[in-house]
Amino acid sequence: MKKYAWLAILVVILIVGAIIYFYFSNSNSNSNYSAQRSSSNTNTDSNVTKNNQPTIVEKEVASYSTEIKNKKDGNRQGNITLTCSSLNNASIAPGDTFSFCDTVGKATTDRGYKPANIIIQGNEIKGLGGGNCQVSSTLYNAVMAVPQDLEVVERHPHSAPVPYIETGKDAAVSYGTHDFKFKNNSDSTYKIIAENTTDEIKIKLIKLIKE
Repeated sequence: MKKYAWLAILVVILIVGAIIYFYFSNSNSNSNYSAQRSSSNTNTDSNVTKNNQPTIVEKEVASYSTEIKNKKDGNRQGNITLTCSSLNNASIAPGDTFSFCDTVGKATTDRGYKPANIIIQGNEIKGLGGGNCQVSSTLYNAVMAVPQDLEVVERHPHSAPVPYIETGKDAAVSYGTHDFKFKNNSDSTYKIIAENTTDEIKIKLIKLIKE
């Protein structure tokens, strides 16, 4: 009888142990599920917040191009390429004033600029950065197409007619003395796209609109 009594006690102990084991296993599983569900909800909320950010739409509002007359002048073509590269993708935030000279920088041999035709006091001579004025004049006319947003605050005419644009539509630049500047009076950022080929310079103004 004692033998069977001990066997019964052992069975009871095993049953109780099994019940305790399954109880805690289920409890941990529920905790893990709750944690995972909570984490999932957090990620969902984060996505909702992210998706609520305004979408930025790029809208072209102006474009202007000028023809390059002396296409065989390699120095001038190279200068124009360097200047367009410096100007390309420049942005003007609301309320800011854009400076052509500050953005493009000084034309130096270290930067790759070479002598090409420039106009000084009505005379055509060779100077570093020849071609820059055609880029600034192209930009000037693009800016003039959106006067409701962009206000010209500094612009200088050449001292003699230039072949690439009509008289009165040019904008001469010379680092340290003559600059072309305009102010962004809109509530949107503007971006400049400057492109050139051997035939022409083309400048587009892109308005970044929040929707």
